[in-house]
Amino acid sequence: MTKMNRYLKKHTEALVKDVGVEAACRLTGRSKATLGRYYSESDEHADRYMPLDAVASLEAAASFPHVTQALAEINGNSLEVATGRKGNATSVNTNVVALAQRFAMLMGEYNQSIADGVITVTEAKRMLSETLELQKVLVEMKLHLEDETA
Repeated sequence: MTKMNRYLKKHTEALVKDVGVEAACRLTGRSKATLGRYYSESDEHADRYMPLDAVASLEAAASFPHVTQALAEINGNSLEVATGRKGNATSVNTNVVALAQRFAMLMGEYNQSIADGVITVTEAKRMLSETLELQKVLVEMKLHLEDETA
């Protein structure tokens, strides 16, 4: 499986987990097993990807357009995500979960990037993108904490 394939599968998994597996099943009309196949890296599922209609349904409910962002990055583009999206964190607890997910994605990106001992410009850009997303979650968390202490 190529780096690009793994990257897409990783972001597909992040999308499903962002929405929640049960909710993703309801939104897409697909089973847990089917959704799992879309992000499985096993050889038998290497050529399976989530259909665009399912991605669109999930990204409408998600806090972040994970797959769309990955596709943009793969093609050398950047994507600006509007703030105030439906599904943004509504509490500090939600922020903590989002922070953990974004950090895990950054560490996964770093792990892939450093695997060959060299971080390319493209890999550095992807890590920078993940770092910026992590920063956005921290700012949102800061705002929630300030609201709670006011």
